[in-house]
Order: sequence, then structure tokens, then C-alpha cells
Amino acid sequence: MPPAPIKVLIVDDSAFMRTALTRLLSSDPQIQVLGTARDGQDGLDKIHQLRPDVVTLDIEMPVLDGISVLKKLSSHCAAVKMPTPAVLMCSSLTKEGSHEALLAMRLGAADVIAKAGSQFSLHMDAMRDELVAKVKAIGQTHASRHFAAAPAPVPIKAGTITRFRPRQFDLVCIGSSTGGPPVLETILTGLPADLPCPIVISQHMPPIFTKSLAERLDHESALTVAHGEPGMRLIPGTAYIAPGGLHTRVQRSGTGLVLEISEEPRAAIYRPSVNELFASAAAVLGSKACGVVCTGMGDDGMIGAKAIKARGGTMVTQAGSTCVVYGMPKAVDTAGASDTSLAPDQIAKLIATLSPSVGALAA
Repeated sequence: MPPAPIKVLIVDDSAFMRTALTRLLSSDPQIQVLGTARDGQDGLDKIHQLRPDVVTLDIEMPVLDGISVLKKLSSHCAAVKMPTPAVLMCSSLTKEGSHEALLAMRLGAADVIAKAGSQFSLHMDAMRDELVAKVKAIGQTHASRHFAAAPAPVPIKAGTITRFRPRQFDLVCIGSSTGGPPVLETILTGLPADLPCPIVISQHMPPIFTKSLAERLDHESALTVAHGEPGMRLIPGTAYIAPGGLHTRVQRSGTGLVLEISEEPRAAIYRPSVNELFASAAAVLGSKACGVVCTGMGDDGMIGAKAIKARGGTMVTQAGSTCVVYGMPKAVDTAGASDTSLAPDQIAKLIATLSPSVGALAA
């Protein structure tokens, strides 16, 4: 029996966007567009009526905007005794749009897709694959959690690690995608300012989104958080967000580490590539590198994780039950390259033990 199609509701005040998104999503036989809504209130009514698996939700709308819909969605669905659908936000590719998209994900949206304003019609077909992939990824997770038996757990290669040795690593690298920003916030806000090593983060997002993410995390966490730039020297107690659209690697410069940022390899599906970041950390630091793979679709990070393990480093994956999409961590787990699998707050506690003061308390 083929799997049931993923049922989608499109909520957007633009008739053009409703038509365009319907056409793009309906081109995939595994997706069924149930209907459209012209504003947020109409969307809430249609969610009750149609019970979709996924809602594509515009942020700027009359009557009730997308952020307001998200704030009401869980209680609205609970009141009518239905599962809360997964939400894919449609955000403008602007600084304001990126801030609103990050807020939406903190409120429960699974992911965001950017639309470049008046240029959207020119790039519509080019974004089809990304749109379809995201809807299918979050829709399948929604269906498995609400309507099917829980998937069998993937065995982890080694037992759970509860703490590190103080100063065990010279660098922690984190890779994430779908659902990543709230997880990154949980991890970074759980770390002490005196963390004795830098952190480099590769999150799949457009450049203006990664810049807004760095600004938000810098404001919320005790660590300094910077948007990566070529040649930037890595400093302990600082986290660096790889800029979207480019690959970020680490390399030696004298006795320290610096960021290398480039467009190569152009053939890589994701920019920034987690594999590229992890592979560079493995080559430069060997056993002094720690990699963390968090929620996201696809398998980016798996090859890099194996490189870190081959050089004696340590790999941590986010527990599948806490992922928006258990794709990237599952690929690492299945490859036998994970040393431990933890929830985001546990990952924060584990990394924090690298600090001598925290590590002594955890001993």
C-alpha cells in the first residue's frame, strides 16, 4: 500500500501566492492540497474543517497575521480535539522577515521558506524542490507522531556520555537544519561564558536569516555569538554562525584557529555544508574535535561525523524523539558514528562540562 498523501492547507492573503503554492505542491503525487485560506482567521477555521497535516502560513496577513495564528494554534486544536498540524512559514527575504521567521520557530513553526518579494514569480520553479522536500519532511514526522506507531529506535554505537573532561576539546562544531534555531537557542543559552573553546555552527538558512540568528543568540546567551566572516579568529567562549549560502571550514593559523569561508564546493546541496565543517575540524584537530548533529532533513553531517570519529574525535546526536525532523541525526546514528544521543538541554549540560568549574561540579 502506498503511503497516504500529506494533506496541506495554504494560508496566504495573496491570491497569486495561493495559486502558485497550490501548483507547486500539487505537482508531487505524495502531497494533497486540501484547500486555501485568505487570512489567519480563515486559516484557523479551515484547519478545524479540513484537519491538514501541514499548514503553509504567511507571516503578513490582514485580520490575523501568521504570528498570531501560531500563538492560537495549539489551544485552538486542543479545543476541537485534533492534532496540531506542522507549520511551514512563508517569510519575506528581508531583515524584518528573518526576525519574524525566528520568532515563528520559537512559537512552534517547524521551518521557514523564504520568498523574495516581487522576484518570487521568477524563482518559483527553482524553489519547488525545496518547498516539496520541506513539506514532505515535516508532514511525515507529523503523521508518524500522531497516527502511526513510533519508529523503532536506532541503536547508538556507545553508551550515553554524561560529562566531558574539562578542556577535552579545542572546538565544538554543531550542524542543524529543519527545526534547528530553537534547538541552537536551547544549547547556547545553557552554556557558561567561560567555555574554554569556541563553537562553530552550520545551520541551513539564507544569509540574512543566519545573520539575524547570530544577533538573537548573542542577545540571549552568556556566550558571545558572531556571524562568521572570512579569516575570523576563533576565541574561547564565542560561537560563530556560518553565513548562509557559503561553506564554512576551520583551519590553523599559527597556534590558533580561523574561519575559512568560500563558495566551494559549489556542487554541495546545502550551503553551509555540515559535512564540510566537520571534515575540516577532523583534519585540523583530530581527537580534539567534538561534533554535534541536531534536527534536520537529509543526511548532511553524516560523512563529516565519520571523519571526526576516524580521527579520534567525539560525536553527539540529538535524540530522535526531540527532533522536528529526525533525518540528519538518524543518518549519523545509523552509520554508527554517534557516541551519545541526547535532548537539546542535555547536550547543553554535556558541552558545559568542558568548563573547569562546571566539570568539577559534574564529577
